Amino acid sequence: MISERELEDARRYAAERLAEAGVVLTEDERDSIEGADFGLSCLEESGLQLLVYVNTDRYCAKELVLRPGQTCPEHRHPPFAGTPGKEETFRCRSGLVYLYVEGEPTADPACSPPPGTYTVAHEIELRPGMQHTIPPGTLHWFQAGPEGAVVSEFSTASRDELDEFTDERVARETLVG
Repeated sequence: MISERELEDARRYAAERLAEAGVVLTEDERDSIEGADFGLSCLEESGLQLLVYVNTDRYCAKELVLRPGQTCPEHRHPPFAGTPGKEETFRCRSGLVYLYVEGEPTADPACSPPPGTYTVAHEIELRPGMQHTIPPGTLHWFQAGPEGAVVSEFSTASRDELDEFTDERVARETLVG
């Protein structure tokens, strides 16, 4: 679990990166930026900072902010409540993010994952203005490039507490905000 100081540092970092990417936030939005360490207690290596604008039964919009080399652990969004699960589109706003999904493994991937369980290795590079849609139930993980990244996420309803991680050490409920 991250400390209150780590959370404040994460919020400040995310707000600064969002502002640099041209995203204007209200004071309430800045205060609601969350830090997710996924129970691994190493936020700068495995985790992310996020801001949820809206999450209804029909759709969701978020900003994801990653520090240089920061990795969101491998997971999938399973079916729930009669739906096929969350479908999400990542659009890179600034920096560089490497997205890894199911498919033919990339011969010479740009990233090495941090300690944990990672099974998919088909690399998709997203630079500013590029986007990729991840179908429901697809295993994926992502890592920021050397300058970090800001990624807008647009999706169907998000039930993050239902996400299935390949690393059994991950505890999703450690989201702090």
